[in-house]
Amino acid sequence: MGFVNDFVGWANNILWGPVMIYGILVVGLLFSILTKFAQIRLIKDMFVLMFTGEKSDAGVSSFQAMSIALSGRVGTGNIIGTASAIAFGGPGAIFWMWVTAFIGASTAYMESTLAQIYKEKKNGQYRGGPAFYIEKATGIRILGVIFAISAILSVAVLMPGVQANAISVAVDNAFGIAPWVTGLVTIILLGIIIFGGIKRIANVAQILVPFMALGYLIVAGIVIVMNITEVPAIFSLIFRSAFSSDAVFGGMIGSAIFWGVKRAIYSNEAGQGTGAHPAAAAEVSHPAKQGLVQAASVYIDTLLVCSATALMILFMGTYNVHDGSQDGPLIEAKMDVEITYTGFTQAAANEAFPTLNNFGSGFVAIALFLFAFTTLMAYYYVAETNVSYLVSGSAEKIGIFLMKFVLLASAFYGTVKESDLAWAFGDVGLGLTVWINVIMMLFIMKPALLALRDYEQQKKEGLDPVFDPIKLGIKNAKFWETYKKE
Repeated sequence: MGFVNDFVGWANNILWGPVMIYGILVVGLLFSILTKFAQIRLIKDMFVLMFTGEKSDAGVSSFQAMSIALSGRVGTGNIIGTASAIAFGGPGAIFWMWVTAFIGASTAYMESTLAQIYKEKKNGQYRGGPAFYIEKATGIRILGVIFAISAILSVAVLMPGVQANAISVAVDNAFGIAPWVTGLVTIILLGIIIFGGIKRIANVAQILVPFMALGYLIVAGIVIVMNITEVPAIFSLIFRSAFSSDAVFGGMIGSAIFWGVKRAIYSNEAGQGTGAHPAAAAEVSHPAKQGLVQAASVYIDTLLVCSATALMILFMGTYNVHDGSQDGPLIEAKMDVEITYTGFTQAAANEAFPTLNNFGSGFVAIALFLFAFTTLMAYYYVAETNVSYLVSGSAEKIGIFLMKFVLLASAFYGTVKESDLAWAFGDVGLGLTVWINVIMMLFIMKPALLALRDYEQQKKEGLDPVFDPIKLGIKNAKFWETYKKE
């Protein structure tokens, strides 16, 4: 295990060095400028379009596609990721999570629009994502293959353990149930859903995701209202810490940026490419429509759900802060040093409702189960789509069947292995996909920008935008070339 820890640490140092952290901010800012900050200008469209698309035999509705994407975005990153950002970056890390979400919304637009432009209809279903648009936009299949293999490795092998581990820790904390029992129940329920295919995943996601997010926000909202007089002080602490002007957290600006950006990307997935896969499955008349919907999902994830977690923890003071490194000394200890990051949020909810007999631990455990479980569903869909990209025919069916068992085994193993190692593995998987996807988008972003311009022009003319790639000079968008005819 020492060798495994050393290797994973080495990989993370390379994948998550300063180039990644500051580079993802620069890329998001570049996309924001090139789209003329569409994430602000078109914010009304972003939310209206969620409910306008219709599902079909081949595709899902815009809301279902967003729900699948949100099931991936709203996961352990919203509870444990936010708590760990505070633990290693101080309260100021939350500010940098907000910044990353704001400019990351433009990145989500770009990748999701590209996924729609270059999607294809395969075996009666829409398929698309970074592997598809990288190959079709560049004409170089090996680049798409590299992403597809990295994505399968990430979402089917490395990252399920993070979600499953979070479930088992929270359930053990709240109810004392052995991790292996939790793991067994989790994979049985997950198996029932993923063996039903994309339609079953979409139907479950559109019910579970709004329910779990709304319930979590309601409880967080109650905590905020109960501590409303502390809101100015908490926001002041966040902003002071973000720029190292706070007496306790001075000198932590580097750690605040690092952990804020890292955990924001893990949570909202902007740039990771995973949200682009369900975006391609949406039945819409114009790619920019689903691109804007997916941009909105980044706001929902980070500005709402992550912020809810952060405010509960900061209001209740249920956190510790290290010197910026995972094994570094504490610079402020408010909790038992042995408490897990899941425990930060559970303790906060317990503190907020002291008369409800450990309500917080149970509530957070249930929320984490739902958050992480739906993320595992999304991971499966991403993995399935990339297997479909790599192979066809009987090989595709066999590959997808085997991949289901690999993901289920990975999830079960994650319930019993060490939490820090689970997160380290997840970070490696995330880093691989982000690097490949973001670099390639810089070379192939033009079609997404043309699509946005076309969408806005048609809206000005009072039309319901319909996409015509030939008119825009976009090549290899085969599905859309025949869209009107069908």
